[in-house]
Amino acid sequence: MYLPAFPQVAQDLSVTNATVAMTISSYFIGLACGQVFYGPFLDRFGRKKPLLIGLSIFILASIGCAAAPGIQSLLALRFIEAIGGCAAGVASLAIVHDFFPIEEASKILSRLFLFIAISPLLAPSVGGMVALTIGWRAVFLILAVIVIAIFALIYICLPESHKPDIRISLKPGPIIIEYFKILTHPRFITYALSGAFSFAGLFAYVAGSPIIFMEGFHLSPKVYSGIFALLATGFIGSGQINVALLRHWKSEKIFKRFLILQTLTSLVFVVGTFAGWYGLSATLVLFFVFLSSAGLTYPNAAALALSSFSKNAGSAAALLGFLQLGVGALISTGIGAFAAHDAFPIIVILAVTSVLGLIILLIGQKRARSAIRE
Repeated sequence: MYLPAFPQVAQDLSVTNATVAMTISSYFIGLACGQVFYGPFLDRFGRKKPLLIGLSIFILASIGCAAAPGIQSLLALRFIEAIGGCAAGVASLAIVHDFFPIEEASKILSRLFLFIAISPLLAPSVGGMVALTIGWRAVFLILAVIVIAIFALIYICLPESHKPDIRISLKPGPIIIEYFKILTHPRFITYALSGAFSFAGLFAYVAGSPIIFMEGFHLSPKVYSGIFALLATGFIGSGQINVALLRHWKSEKIFKRFLILQTLTSLVFVVGTFAGWYGLSATLVLFFVFLSSAGLTYPNAAALALSSFSKNAGSAAALLGFLQLGVGALISTGIGAFAAHDAFPIIVILAVTSVLGLIILLIGQKRARSAIRE
């Protein structure tokens, strides 16, 4: 919501746009780190109670972000905000797994990601209007109000999908052992890690798009918001196309084919950007194809990675989220750390992550196919 307000935040806090981009990175880091803590709690206490606690943390931290006096406090509060908010991400994956088998889960996850994708479609436009009329700090107050409403809906309407299991240990030793067992499962590590690198391109795009479009192409915050919404439709639409494709293809085939497409697109993007071939129109087309591919790889990778787990599905979902968000956090942090001011370093990151994802899949797919359900 505050992406179009980057220049306003930078001016208000006396920093650069690249430094403001670090607040995106701190949020991604918080999302990744928080996952590993929520996993065992979701298995031990059920899905609902940890979820409500996490949303409470998010609400309080959002109010704190609205009052942040400087960039350091905003960075810290964004991290805490993410620690709370990540409960929703890991809980939603675990709840889908609780109710649906693998092929059905891929369809449900695609529909789930439709709702998730509506956020980047609407948020920059809404956030841009809010920032221009009453300031960027109001964006965080609006987020707090939205999540208060979500908290109420979950408390009243959401059924508990997992019976609390007191056998799940909350001691560090058993938790680490459990995570190690999940991490070394061939099917999980192949699809979780290749999917994480595929999905990392989206994080690079989110963190780098204000730099590419507002600094590189000198677009206004209003035009940037429209472009962000346009490109978000690719991610949204592809997720729904995935539902149709699953009627004819298995998740493994969809994931592999569109990871290859994503990789080829990113390589074409790198070469043309380096050579100076692309203007705004070509950049938009290539971003659209890249993000659309991510919309097809992500739900299938998630469903495939979680398909081998039952009683420890919460921990598996948490570790999946940690890997996906951790890779994305590192990528987005690199954009801020290198103080990128044009498109080329960001496009190189897109290509590197896609190529790594494809390599991991090609190396591990044979063992992943042979792995039996635990």
